[in-house]
Amino acid sequence: MTKFIKTLSLIIMCSLFAVSAEAQSKGRQFLGGFRDWDAFKEIRANGEVTCYMISVPKNTAPKNVRRGEIYVIITHWPEAQIRSQVNVVVGYPFKEGSTASAIIDGRTHKMFTQGERAWAYDDKQDQEMTEAMKRGARLVVKGTSARGTNTTDTYSLSGFTAAHNAITQACY
Repeated sequence: MTKFIKTLSLIIMCSLFAVSAEAQSKGRQFLGGFRDWDAFKEIRANGEVTCYMISVPKNTAPKNVRRGEIYVIITHWPEAQIRSQVNVVVGYPFKEGSTASAIIDGRTHKMFTQGERAWAYDDKQDQEMTEAMKRGARLVVKGTSARGTNTTDTYSLSGFTAAHNAITQACY
């Protein structure tokens, strides 16, 4: 139950972060571009530090579907004792009650969905997925929209380990 409450809190924090990050931020530091991943450290107005890395897909399918922003983000929240939280944003509302699939070099990880986002079910899965992405070459995310459209987004994992090392060094 504790992880569920933390996750729910983070969902709310992510929403607030996305809407008002500039108003609440003391500063964002670009830690570097690592091939297909960018890394950042942010100090919030309340002094809270977060570090995150982000990438956009190399390929999306189907091409004829209108979608919003699409990306995957890995976040460290030291104050909340959360490390390497995996979050996928797909640019459309997921079908109610559906799961997303994150396939890392052939191994499938199911993720829970809410709105346009998908998360790992717990900290253990976050760590497993992060370790797999460090060793892997490709991440494929599959989901179903509220309208029933199946989508596939393909990400490169080139630079993942270097970006993860950068955010870990900056936050811990």
